[in-house]
Amino acid sequence: MNSPNHMPADRSLTAPTSGCPMALSRGRVGLDVADEISELRDGGRLGRITTAFGQEATLITRYDEVRAQMADSVVFNVAGVPSPPALVDGGFDTESVRRRRTVGNLIMLDPPEHTRLRRMVAAWFTTRRVERLRPRVVEIIDAALDEMERSGPPVDLVAMFAKTVPITVICELIGVPEELRERYRRRAERAVSASAVSTPLDELRRLREAGWVSRELIEYHRENPSDDIIGMLLREHGTDSHDDGITDDELVGLANALLIAGHETTTQMLSMGTLALLRHPDQLALLRDDPSIVAGAVEELLRYVGVLHGGFVRVATRDTRLGGHRIHAGELVVPALTAANRDPRLLTDGDRLDITRPPTSHVAFGHGVHFCIGAPLARMELREAFPALLRRFPGLRLAVPDSELEFTQGTTVYSLRGLPVTW
Repeated sequence: MNSPNHMPADRSLTAPTSGCPMALSRGRVGLDVADEISELRDGGRLGRITTAFGQEATLITRYDEVRAQMADSVVFNVAGVPSPPALVDGGFDTESVRRRRTVGNLIMLDPPEHTRLRRMVAAWFTTRRVERLRPRVVEIIDAALDEMERSGPPVDLVAMFAKTVPITVICELIGVPEELRERYRRRAERAVSASAVSTPLDELRRLREAGWVSRELIEYHRENPSDDIIGMLLREHGTDSHDDGITDDELVGLANALLIAGHETTTQMLSMGTLALLRHPDQLALLRDDPSIVAGAVEELLRYVGVLHGGFVRVATRDTRLGGHRIHAGELVVPALTAANRDPRLLTDGDRLDITRPPTSHVAFGHGVHFCIGAPLARMELREAFPALLRRFPGLRLAVPDSELEFTQGTTVYSLRGLPVTW
């Protein structure tokens, strides 16, 4: 097996790779895809990147290649990605670290473990179940808008609306008591935030400290039975005495994965989706005034905005091909999701926002067995939140020059530091 951190010389590509490795977080300029990434995609080339954990990987950017890679969890494996060099070189117990990062975490598991745990919570995220949550979600949205109105302009839309709605929804669904949510929100932010000068060890330490759900919270629910996800898992699967049981460690990991994934990504879709609309007033007016286009508009915003720089790192378990490219066993591969969503082979003029275009099969929620389990919930929240915001504040506009907005460049989830607005 070839070392995953050293690319073989005889790649036999249809087109060459790019030169020196880059950080994928540098692949965005505002809401646009950086020219370097677009040129890789349009030229049919592979890229080289360095992950936040210091591993060199191959970057794929074309839509068909990205879909093919994410669809095949046997050839492109998540759980088999080797430990970061910083851990190995530092003499850490890599197996212990791997277990803490992966146990119960749907994102970091492959079938059959992934399938077993996903099945336990899948019923909570069906379209029918999510529809039952809609009235409560509308209440949460209206309450956040009421608070914005009471505060008066200008306000930071990120802090007062985009963060408030998703965290309240997901905490109620999972079972995080209200008095703990602000503390958990701050901890969750650390799971997706990073310093521009952080080291791979800093990243691992940050993730270790960022968990929301703890064993203490599990014990609280064990003593106080509830009808939320944690309560259901304890009631129906809370024993390892049978094949379908879930251990406390798995329950902690599963709940943390659901909370973090269900909070920060939707937060940034609300933030950056609003910014995209403010930059396109004609599109904003259409979404505000025509309820019939809301569902399609949300799909276009998901495609266009792209809150994840890329999909999660996977390792090739054998020699294979993606498109015309040879991928060698042991090679790490990362998909560039936003670039794929703007691929000219997927749609015409993909760098342009057009909320009236027919929805595409975008990969904003991933693809394959790791397709985002919370996608129906996120879609429902966005379909309610955008129109409600725009109707409540029809004169919504930026309160600062566009040039003063700051995007986080070293984060897993691409985000705005703030979005000052007035009306």
